[in-house]
Amino acid sequence: MQNAAIKPFHALLSVIAFSAMSGFAEITAEMESVTPVAAKTNGEKWWNGNCERIDADIKKMEGKIDVAFVGDSITARWRDSENWKKHWGTYRAVNMGIGGDQTQHVLWRLQNGDLEGYEAKLFVVMIGTNNMWSKDAQPAQAAAGVRAVIDLIQSKQPKAKILLMSILPNGPKPNPGREMRMEVNQLIAEFAGGAVEYIDISAKYLEADGSISQEVMHDFLHLAPKGYDIWADAINSKVKEIVGTSDFQKTP
Repeated sequence: MQNAAIKPFHALLSVIAFSAMSGFAEITAEMESVTPVAAKTNGEKWWNGNCERIDADIKKMEGKIDVAFVGDSITARWRDSENWKKHWGTYRAVNMGIGGDQTQHVLWRLQNGDLEGYEAKLFVVMIGTNNMWSKDAQPAQAAAGVRAVIDLIQSKQPKAKILLMSILPNGPKPNPGREMRMEVNQLIAEFAGGAVEYIDISAKYLEADGSISQEVMHDFLHLAPKGYDIWADAINSKVKEIVGTSDFQKTP
């Protein structure tokens, strides 16, 4: 899978030209150098360890994956929970989330092994919220990164379907960060078509007054078990439709 010798935490990506997007003006985003925005738990050793964890999980699937979840900590924290087993335990499911990742970090991982050595039926992609933390964050740039992730998956896994998820609201009450994330969702919704289906679940996490309950997001960002149930319930029928009956339980 990934070559540890070329897997630095502060990865430098080649210039990426993003394709035209339907529904709004063409966006070209040049990314000559990308430096990850480190979360509290991040660090080179930690990040590389998570890359190795993903490689190992892919290897266990022996060349066949029913559904691969691609994302950041919101995705990653699902993996080691009973909730994950409840919803995806009967599938050949792989969690490709790493905390703190932005679109450019996911791109690097996908370019360096995470799409190799297997054939997948479905990718569930939720990424972009970490691109929106800085004061000068631009929704169009985050959306362009999501577009690049989708394009790369389709180029490396042409037979797979993609469920593109909205990024989620954050904070206990309405705030400017939520508004910017809504703009990202409006842009990435335009990527639907062909093998890509867009599913917006952001409103499912909001109370009538626009607040977020800790019952669904324990820290108003990461999902509580009920929050993961909401996500799973929103896509479960679509996953079954695309994947069909998995032979995972038949595998020794």
